[in-house]
Amino acid sequence: MEFYYHFYCQSADTQRENAQSNNRSFKYLMEFNSSPGDLMELSPLFSDDTRVSEAASIAQKLRSFAEEDPGRQAMTVSGNATASKGLEVAVGNLQEYCNELENKLLSRFDVASQKKDLCSMAQCAIILLQFNRGTSVMQHYVGLRPMFDLEVMNADVQVVLGDSGSQPIPSNVGQGLSSLYKEITDTVKKEAETITAVFPYPNDVMSILVQRVLEDRVPNLLEKLLLKPSLVNPPSKEEGGLILYLRMLAVSYEKTLELSKDLHSVGCGDLDVEGLTESLFLPHKDTYIECEKVSLRLLYKAKMEELGIEFSSSESKGTIGRSKGASIASSQHQISVTIVTDFVHWNEEAISRCTLFSTQVSQYITEGLERAKESLIDAAASRERFALGTSVGRRVTGATSIGENAAAAGESGFKSFMLTLQQCGSSVVVLQQFFANSVSQILLPVEGAHAAACEEMASAMSSAEAAAYKGLQLCIETVMAEVDRLQSAEQKAADFRSSDDDISPEQRPTNACTRVIAYLSRVLESAFTALDGLNKQAFLTELGNRLHKLVMSHWEKFTFNWSGGLQLKRDISEYADFVRCFNAPTVDEKFELLGILANVFIVAPESLSSLFEGTPSIKTDAKRFIQLRDDYKSAKLATKLSSLW
Repeated sequence: MEFYYHFYCQSADTQRENAQSNNRSFKYLMEFNSSPGDLMELSPLFSDDTRVSEAASIAQKLRSFAEEDPGRQAMTVSGNATASKGLEVAVGNLQEYCNELENKLLSRFDVASQKKDLCSMAQCAIILLQFNRGTSVMQHYVGLRPMFDLEVMNADVQVVLGDSGSQPIPSNVGQGLSSLYKEITDTVKKEAETITAVFPYPNDVMSILVQRVLEDRVPNLLEKLLLKPSLVNPPSKEEGGLILYLRMLAVSYEKTLELSKDLHSVGCGDLDVEGLTESLFLPHKDTYIECEKVSLRLLYKAKMEELGIEFSSSESKGTIGRSKGASIASSQHQISVTIVTDFVHWNEEAISRCTLFSTQVSQYITEGLERAKESLIDAAASRERFALGTSVGRRVTGATSIGENAAAAGESGFKSFMLTLQQCGSSVVVLQQFFANSVSQILLPVEGAHAAACEEMASAMSSAEAAAYKGLQLCIETVMAEVDRLQSAEQKAADFRSSDDDISPEQRPTNACTRVIAYLSRVLESAFTALDGLNKQAFLTELGNRLHKLVMSHWEKFTFNWSGGLQLKRDISEYADFVRCFNAPTVDEKFELLGILANVFIVAPESLSSLFEGTPSIKTDAKRFIQLRDDYKSAKLATKLSSLW
């Protein structure tokens, strides 16, 4: 009774406190609803600097309440008549008060920031969380960082380019970018320390800070570094040509990617740093390939014009001791190793930039297979949940639906992966044809280049094959898991213990066998389409071997009488007919031997010893199966057959 008394007292106290709180809230709301723009007659709470946090909390709650139904015409209070003609005035006054309070807190935050008073900054930040979840103070803090001052940002170009009057040298620009980006990263690291100490949700602030770096400071620099050239009237050789722009683009892209990785390692919340960085270069990537081709054509043209001038000069001067015609013919048939080296260097440089900017085909193929595998992994997780449920008991509510959901996910994942694998195979064929017909022929005369390219090609194919192999293993696991589930769910002990009267001339396979084969027929359609050659043969052989092993272990859970043995032979015959479409001789042989093995349940005990004279290889399996006969103990088969083993 004492417990109930204390409980009653506590409940009464809580109700009393709630009532008092509601009365105060209503009083404050009426104060804000008195007259538009009148904030002078508010309770002392709303002007007390020592209770700012409490005032902010109450004001925001009142504001939310008043804004829920601004069109209401009256508010009725228990025991009183209509208390107000609406809350439109309160909404306006609360908005004004909250704005004033937010600005006051931001000013306090700025003063504390200038004094490096982290404790006061943190107090303000916590209170300001009640205003738009602290977005204003976060953006306010980031916006006032010195690293975004206009003077600092304009000085970035000077740091990177140096003397603006001279033509930039890409290698020097790379060094300048590395230096500048390191400075930016170091600054962000220092800011991260302050942000962690001040803000309740530092990741959100870091996200805003890094985003500002990549959307403001870096683009401001890149706009001045990368002046997109015209392909109709490209820059002259004296101006550096297109090759200068391409080199500047490559070094800027590479260094900016490094910056984004460094910023990501410092911390930036959920911000997509990589995507944001890539977007900075999209205008340049859109025309990059065409720009690269035009540049190579112009370099070749300029070099040939240079050679033409040399030939003309040689023709006009002539050569002592030989005719002009002989001089020209001799000059034109000479090949300069230096010029050829220039041609090769330009192409190697272009290829290196293509590698930097273009998504690699092999990576695309491999990542596609990896993504397709994820659905199989998700299906495996569903199967584990089903197994967990059924391990507690087969009659657990919902176990069947969980298993069916897992099966559906597995089948969907299987088909999705097979479709991806088929597309991967087609892509690999295209890639190999291109390599053999184009790249390989071009590189064959170049010492070392052809072997290196072949090695890279082999490595790319190896990565794709490894991903495909792992995915196919998951496919087999997925199929076997569902076969096991179907057998466990559909197979009944009575299937193999039926009476002689139940045997019909047109005996049908058990429901478990029928369901398994229907499932296999359905799910393997995509495999037959996606796979071919040795891949198909290896996959189906492995699948057939796993199926053989699984059905054997499944049947060992049951006891068989004579009619049950006949039923088992009917199921085995059904499985054997199905696996013939695998075209896997070893699998066919295993299921044929299973049919022979099932005879241990049909023949009389005295005939067992002669049953395996022609097939001694199945004696071990036969020993286990004989123990499943329902008359194993009563007929004392262990003693009678001891000499057989």
